[in-house]
Amino acid sequence: MTIGVLLVDDQPLLRLGFRMVLESQPDLTVVGEAGDGAQGVSMTRTLRPDVVLMDVRMPVLDGIEATRQIVDAGSPARILVLTTFNLDEYVFAALRAGASGFLLKDVPPADLLTGIRAVAAGDAVVAPNVTRRLIDAFAGHLPDPSTGRSPVDERLHRLTDREREVLVEVARGRSNAEIALSLTVSEATVKTHVGRILGKLGLRDRVQVVVFAYEAGVVRPGDDR
Repeated sequence: MTIGVLLVDDQPLLRLGFRMVLESQPDLTVVGEAGDGAQGVSMTRTLRPDVVLMDVRMPVLDGIEATRQIVDAGSPARILVLTTFNLDEYVFAALRAGASGFLLKDVPPADLLTGIRAVAAGDAVVAPNVTRRLIDAFAGHLPDPSTGRSPVDERLHRLTDREREVLVEVARGRSNAEIALSLTVSEATVKTHVGRILGKLGLRDRVQVVVFAYEAGVVRPGDDR
């Protein structure tokens, strides 16, 4: 099945480069190009891409607000944020807005292709170590449970004890294989638990699981226990 990709970036040369890489693959096709976030929102609605490669800094409407509008509209498109810096101050906001992860603009072609396919399949593409650096870097944006200002999210009560354990492991940036080893279960079992967590909490992917866990005070930045 062909994966349709929409390119949203205000730099024509970058869009051209991404198009050349993507269209060299039989299972990927570029369904359109947008030069700003507003066009990206409109074209997502009309073209219905499977994946949107979304730049962060653009004129008219930035990638964060464009991502939020696409997600709020109920689009099934998965959004992959593109950024120049792997700790861009806007990336965390984009993830909270509903993006499924992010890639650097200078990502190797093979990693770009792998990332697009992973997102299209429903996975997140933020590497565990990058996720943790991101959370640590922007800890100031998150509520601190020790202050008493972070009430327990009622959705946590929907999870079983095992699902809460898996939630914590995912929030610490660990892969399914690492979680399976830590909890002495199979990777398939971990994947099943993650799927149930997403469903019970009403989240889109693992990235949103990480954000939820930190905002709910289940784990804190730097917690490696």
